[in-house]
Amino acid sequence: MLKPFVALILLTFIPLLMQAQTTVSGRVTTAKKKPLPGVNIAIAGTYDGATTAADGSFSFTTTAKGERVLTASLVGYQALEIKTDLAAAAQLHLVLKESVNELKMVTISAGSFEASDEKKNTVLKPLDIVTTAGANADIVSALKTLPGAQQVGEKEGLFVRGGTGYETQTFIDGMLVRNPFTSGMPDFAARGRFSPFLFKGTTFSSGGYSAQYGQGLSSALVLESTDLPERSSYTLGIGSVGPSVGVDMLSKNKKQAYGFEMDYFNLSPYFALVKQEQKPTIAPQGFNGSGNYRLKTSKTGMLKIFVNATWNRFGFQGESLEYPGFNEDFELENKYLYTNVSYKENLGKGWKLNLGTSFSTNQDRIYMDTAGKSPAPTRINARQDLSQFRLMVTRMLGRFSMLRIGSEYQYADERSRFNQYDVDYVDSYSATFAEADVYFTPRFVGRLGARYEYTSLLKASSIAPRASLAYKLDDKSQVAFAYGEFYQKPEPQYLRMQHQLDFMRATHYIASYQRISEFYTLRGEVFYKKYHDLLKTVPGLNNNGTGYAKGAELFWRDRKSVKNVDYWLSYSYLDTKRDYLNYPFEVQPDFAAQHTATLVYKHYIPSVQLNVGATYSFATGRPYYNPNRPESEFMKDRTRHLNTLSLNVNYLTTVGKAFTVFVFTMSNVLGNDQEYGFRYSSDKLRRRMVGPMAPRFFYVGMFMSFGIDRRQEVIDRQ
Repeated sequence: MLKPFVALILLTFIPLLMQAQTTVSGRVTTAKKKPLPGVNIAIAGTYDGATTAADGSFSFTTTAKGERVLTASLVGYQALEIKTDLAAAAQLHLVLKESVNELKMVTISAGSFEASDEKKNTVLKPLDIVTTAGANADIVSALKTLPGAQQVGEKEGLFVRGGTGYETQTFIDGMLVRNPFTSGMPDFAARGRFSPFLFKGTTFSSGGYSAQYGQGLSSALVLESTDLPERSSYTLGIGSVGPSVGVDMLSKNKKQAYGFEMDYFNLSPYFALVKQEQKPTIAPQGFNGSGNYRLKTSKTGMLKIFVNATWNRFGFQGESLEYPGFNEDFELENKYLYTNVSYKENLGKGWKLNLGTSFSTNQDRIYMDTAGKSPAPTRINARQDLSQFRLMVTRMLGRFSMLRIGSEYQYADERSRFNQYDVDYVDSYSATFAEADVYFTPRFVGRLGARYEYTSLLKASSIAPRASLAYKLDDKSQVAFAYGEFYQKPEPQYLRMQHQLDFMRATHYIASYQRISEFYTLRGEVFYKKYHDLLKTVPGLNNNGTGYAKGAELFWRDRKSVKNVDYWLSYSYLDTKRDYLNYPFEVQPDFAAQHTATLVYKHYIPSVQLNVGATYSFATGRPYYNPNRPESEFMKDRTRHLNTLSLNVNYLTTVGKAFTVFVFTMSNVLGNDQEYGFRYSSDKLRRRMVGPMAPRFFYVGMFMSFGIDRRQEVIDRQ
């Protein structure tokens, strides 16, 4: 089965052309002529470059010609860009000036992983999100390689530290995103809707997150959209699931830009090659499009407008578990629209303003039927609309300390029809928050805040205090502590049936240690989380549920020990139990594994411009419900351990005037069985394993970029 793919890869990665090369060399020092090792040198718009040696020297070859921009960057120093004629670019002397070194400043870090190009003391970079084998450029899938996240493959969402996927909320430019995942079928996880290329920063808070955000018991995924691009560019992609195109145009005065991305997918050809567990009656197909406009309103002001629209449909047929010999049909059509407008401005005298508004609508049409058995098919029409407005002002208190005060309002309109029955509701949610980052010294900072929330549907209010402390042990190491109260409304499917409920609540305690240098990252964290007022469905809907989660986590990243190799290792230990929904008592829930571990490996081979990556994931077996056991043995059965290995290969080249990347990726290369749980018939005599639609998934594609070297968005820089 794999031989045609191997042959295809070998043919794909044959170099397309050979060009004459020019040598660029020189030395980098400080203003006091002290040599600087580890400086990243590159030619803008290409992938060519080098890293300075111990004496500050560098040398590399390039096929680029003429006058080009040479860049030099090093953590703790101001980035340098100079124009130079490559024909004469030998023995250059570059001088870097020291900047305010963030590695010398303590930062709030307990429970938070940040991916940003702007902040140099981050654990990951945005490119790490899109270059992780097995993630398939999905933000949430990439974040599952970090400590705290569970390897749940049958449900959409990010399951963090004993919390459900619903307990992790997604925010774009400060505003809550309703329905951040595409609609899927039962027992099969759906992808995130948004391309990682749309964001310049990603913060994954696995606990103890800021008072700026609410309505998430466990975690917050905070995304910050991109600003103006450096230059105009065009992209074209052709892959095994469909084509894509993108445009990003910068005005001549460099004060405004607009762009769009569109892609279409149709898995009919793919399903013709790879057999699925369920028979497709409508092969998954759909369209995803996004557009944006960015305007620099002043030296410090920025207006951003972002629109995303998706449409998809699919249908599957499988053997009925309840009625042997009959088939179950499932068909779904989804339409989604999301708009986001944000504005920020420096008001002077230490004041900053952030405004935002957004609207989203999600529509699902679902058809279910047991062919030849049920008297009539089941038809579900559901629509969720969310409108919101957000205001935040920031007051600088000295050079680094600051005070944030804000308010937000959300109006949710939920409409559902189950055959001829309508179940609708609306909710007005409002919140106000205040939070201060106080630098007692450059090495000791505290974040103190609180959040007030009110929901008209439940007629309930809450006050959530939150606090974090962090102390810098030396220029590279720090310890941090966090505490917080977090509230969340019950899930919409229960609110439709019962309005006399209350907020669910979780209390977080976190302690962490991290050491971040230019090439190494070490991070350890312990946590305790107590659940209160969880939703119960028996004897009726109520808030009598309880639970806890505690554990320890470790993260290690190394970009130095092996030349051209970057890898990270994460491990999580989780002890969690909860009594919620129809559980008879507190027990380890079916989405939680006690031990999880992930190894991500990336190897760049400069001689052939090839980037090879691998991701290995492990998780111990998870509990599942076996109705044949007595109630005293509820959730005693376990799935087999999860073991998966995913690979990706990226070949970099130039086709005409386009920078080009050829991509191949395959998940679960070894074809290991992945047991997510089991479903039983009502008479308890038959069961079916819950697992992926196919043992493996592969993708072959080509991405071309005109105007800017977008290859760096597909492979990670070494």
